[in-house]
Amino acid sequence: MMQSRLFRICSVLVIQALIATPPTFAWGVDGHRMINRVACSSLPADVPTFLRSSKSMAAMGYYAPLPDHWRGVMEPELASTSAPEHFIQLETVDHVLTPLPRKRYDYVRALAVAQASHPDMVITAEKLGMQPYQTDEVWERLKVAMRDYRDLVAHKEDTEPVEQEVVFLAGWLGHYIGDGSMPLHTSNKPNGWVGPNPNNYTTEHEIHSRFESEFVHQNVQESEIAPLVSKQPAVIGDVFDQYMGYLRQSHALVESTYRLEKEGAFNGPGSKEGKRFAVQQLASAATELRDLIYTAWLRSADPIPNKR
Repeated sequence: MMQSRLFRICSVLVIQALIATPPTFAWGVDGHRMINRVACSSLPADVPTFLRSSKSMAAMGYYAPLPDHWRGVMEPELASTSAPEHFIQLETVDHVLTPLPRKRYDYVRALAVAQASHPDMVITAEKLGMQPYQTDEVWERLKVAMRDYRDLVAHKEDTEPVEQEVVFLAGWLGHYIGDGSMPLHTSNKPNGWVGPNPNNYTTEHEIHSRFESEFVHQNVQESEIAPLVSKQPAVIGDVFDQYMGYLRQSHALVESTYRLEKEGAFNGPGSKEGKRFAVQQLASAATELRDLIYTAWLRSADPIPNKR
């Protein structure tokens, strides 16, 4: 009995330790929720009313961090499969692949071919990430759901189930767009500088969570993000190409992130430049999400070509 009791106590302590030390995720709960809520609040009037409601805004805020919840230690298979969907190491991908394939499995096959030419490197989708593919695929799911909504409205049928689907998919999409605005999620330096380091940037893992979670939680308010989101939404043409441009804009800020960390910009209250940097990236994500939701709505009206 004593051994059984000791085992139960130890099990509880282990579980508590695992919960207390989660892996690092982009923007933490606060940042992801602010991105989704701001995007929802900035949707234009020609988007269906249900998607602009306070109820949908609250739901999108709730759904925002869910993909990180799917990476817990209690679900190892799911965590392993979904982890690469949150990042892409553009330095390495650009080095081994030109151009970047537009479809997930073409990318996986291209990496396998590239591996043979780079035996000194690990060139797999698990290592280099699949972020743009996950984002594009969730966006296409959203467009399909919006098309179904239009069809149900046209036939005067119940739209409540598909409305719930649309809100969930928009919230799910927002998570990956948020990840893409965090520069370290686009780099082979996500958790400390690697390689030549003449500027003596930190090599510590903590830079990731200190910036995206702790600093944002302590210093950034939703009301500071919203004014930076453009009033007029953009209609995106080629979604995959545009989203890759968005990722590359984030990637261009990798060294700036490390420079700011070195200057103490993310410690405690941080600095004005550190806060401006965080708010700018969160607003960039909210703008991108708003524009992609709006584009999905408009393009869901496109006629479906006849099958031949």
